[in-house]
Amino acid sequence: MSDTTELPPPEHPDTPSIDPAAWTCPAPLRETPRVVMGHGGGGALSAELVQQIFAPAFGGETLAQLGDAATLSLGGARLAFSTDSFVVRPLFFPGGSIGDLAVNGTVNDLAMSGARAAYLSCGFILEEGVELKTVGRVAEALGAAARAAGVEVATGDTKVVEAGHGDGVYINTAGIGLVPEGVDLRPQRVVPGDVVIVSGAVGVHGVAIMSVREGLEFGVEIVSDCAALGPLVETMLAVTPDLHVLRDPTRGGLAAALNEIAAASGTGVVLQERAVPVPDAVANACAVLGLDPMYVANEGKLVAFVPREHADAVLAAMRAHPLGADAVIIGEAVESHPGMVVARTGLGGTRVVDMPLGEQLPRIC
Repeated sequence: MSDTTELPPPEHPDTPSIDPAAWTCPAPLRETPRVVMGHGGGGALSAELVQQIFAPAFGGETLAQLGDAATLSLGGARLAFSTDSFVVRPLFFPGGSIGDLAVNGTVNDLAMSGARAAYLSCGFILEEGVELKTVGRVAEALGAAARAAGVEVATGDTKVVEAGHGDGVYINTAGIGLVPEGVDLRPQRVVPGDVVIVSGAVGVHGVAIMSVREGLEFGVEIVSDCAALGPLVETMLAVTPDLHVLRDPTRGGLAAALNEIAAASGTGVVLQERAVPVPDAVANACAVLGLDPMYVANEGKLVAFVPREHADAVLAAMRAHPLGADAVIIGEAVESHPGMVVARTGLGGTRVVDMPLGEQLPRIC
């Protein structure tokens, strides 16, 4: 692949600038004085919430990394530490449940730093009136997912809120794991020429959630891709520890993950739009719902920036693993347009793939 992207021409100097404060559409405004759903969507509003409120309040060099998991040293060991909260609706969906998500989501955040997850904490927030049978089903699913991922739920907590002040069951999990010697996965290591690989089809989880939430039928059942990605990451690291960055494109989808990496690394990203794997069922559902698969959440996929000299070997190893059987190269990091992601379309044009403002499908994890 070569860096020959032609960006769209600049706006005419007489074109009036857009002032978000003057918007009157129902989209969430960046200047809103109250929390809106978009603040939890993994897009620009989420980033602003963290950067303008939480990071200044908490401080600290470790937090400033703003990765999926914090990498830190303790007692001579390199640890990865992560926490995540899960508010998915409905609690059970094709291919998984909130219990599966609570394990796999945190395990995957640790895996994106190269760590092998070891222990989880688990906090249940239950709404008064929820059936204990439902709580039991969620707990059983969570325990089974933990065993499958090779992690132990070592501690936990339970709280109950009044009826009408929750949505049945919310879960928070935190996890710790060991980072192998020589592994350094972070967006600042991305350089022009790195190859971008995605481990499989995108958009599946979000569409699976929406199909059952809204009672929609698309002619075929769409099953969530929810899975623990640790074994796939270990397979990739066995080829070379010199992977540059891994990210699981959950909230905000592939577009948000790539924009975050581009911004943090100071490089541009060029995608071949037709190379991005989107199943026909997902594409059709998105067309009906007016969604872009690039922005739909995934729960069992990863995107990797790999040095070009290792790309073919890493791709082959991924394809030999069940969780990466459909892995494909979708683009590259480039020197031009730093911090921006663009896609070359099938018609030969180029479009900018922006960071989403909020989230197309709320409450998907």
